[in-house]
Amino acid sequence: MTVSFVHLRAHSAYSLSEGAIKIKDLIALAKKNSMPAVALTDTNNLFGAMEFSLEAKEDGIQPLLGCQLSIVTEKNSETKLISSPINLTPHLILLIQNEVGYKNLSHLVSQAYINAQQLQGPAVFLEELVGKTEGMIALTGGPSGLIGHLLQSNNKNKAEEILLQLNKLFPNRLYIELMRHGMIEESQTEDDFIAFAQQYEIPLVATNEAFFGTSQLYEAHDALLCIAEGVTISEPKRRRVTPDHYFKSTR
Repeated sequence: MTVSFVHLRAHSAYSLSEGAIKIKDLIALAKKNSMPAVALTDTNNLFGAMEFSLEAKEDGIQPLLGCQLSIVTEKNSETKLISSPINLTPHLILLIQNEVGYKNLSHLVSQAYINAQQLQGPAVFLEELVGKTEGMIALTGGPSGLIGHLLQSNNKNKAEEILLQLNKLFPNRLYIELMRHGMIEESQTEDDFIAFAQQYEIPLVATNEAFFGTSQLYEAHDALLCIAEGVTISEPKRRRVTPDHYFKSTR
């Protein structure tokens, strides 16, 4: 059987107040959809790493372990993370290839929390990736990722500069990420992503960021986001995802 799609971006309940898929359910969804592998990319943590690896092995699914890691491009005393729930902190998706990659990602996640007091939230500075990228594959993070955020800020030149830095940090291991959940940010950035990929011969990868298991769970997940932010569902300026942010099948 030829598999045309494997999830490379899934948030479990360990993406605290953000993800809503239990580890066992994530593995079950992959198995149900005849996917031989699935990636766990919780936000700024590896809390589910052991449980995920053991459960996947037991069910014959290849665990792809990674993390959605917040990134700050400039290191100075005035730098603070974006506090708006709508404008998420720019990030990269880092996927572990081997033991060296696991050690490097563990170091970076730890460093993110060391930086948390200065930045008012966990994140690593871009320069802290230097020397810590071996054994990992990087995805650019889609429209809310490091490159996408700069494009949305009408800073294409800076986006291109950072992309080239990442290409050096992850030689032959960087992928430009395309996502289609029906969000305006995706359509606003897709053409530039494709142009960058063609110009610099960086591969494209299609991902579907999964926060909940089925489309029927969208409203419950939307309520979870509201609880996390301490706002009501009717609040216009709050974080939202779409009903397409579920664990989709290949059909």
